[in-house]
Amino acid sequence: MRRRPIIFERVLRFLRRDHGTQLVELAIALPLMIVLLGGIAEFGRLFYTYSTLTTAVRAGARHAMRWERSSSWTFPETSNMVVYGDYGGSGSPILPGLSTTNVRVVANGPANNVESVTVKIENYKYVPLFDLGKLTGIPALTLDVNLNANVTIHQLYNGPTAG
Repeated sequence: MRRRPIIFERVLRFLRRDHGTQLVELAIALPLMIVLLGGIAEFGRLFYTYSTLTTAVRAGARHAMRWERSSSWTFPETSNMVVYGDYGGSGSPILPGLSTTNVRVVANGPANNVESVTVKIENYKYVPLFDLGKLTGIPALTLDVNLNANVTIHQLYNGPTAG
């Protein structure tokens, strides 16, 4: 029987070794895991932001419907309620980048008998922390979007007010 050359034996022994394979697997899997976790976190932030905008317009519409018969009620007061959480307009906005210019308030009906109030947040620019579109070079994956939220609250009773 013929013996294999020593160099051939060494190459075979080297190819059978599995030292360092975990490091190679980690190098392949880690970037994918980071992108996946970043995407999950970013969608969570997007959902939280949209939920906050929706809650803000509901609060503004309730405020407007409650006070629409008062002579002191104004549209800027409702806009401040949506953006700052109080009608005085003091403090910081509930979300970064949100301003009263994003809020639109519409009273539906005649001035002395408002039937409903619509409060809208338009073109709020959501800025992601991890922009997957820029990181991967695929523009379709970007979450740099405009968010809109609106609600209409109707008056339940249009009769005379007690006073």
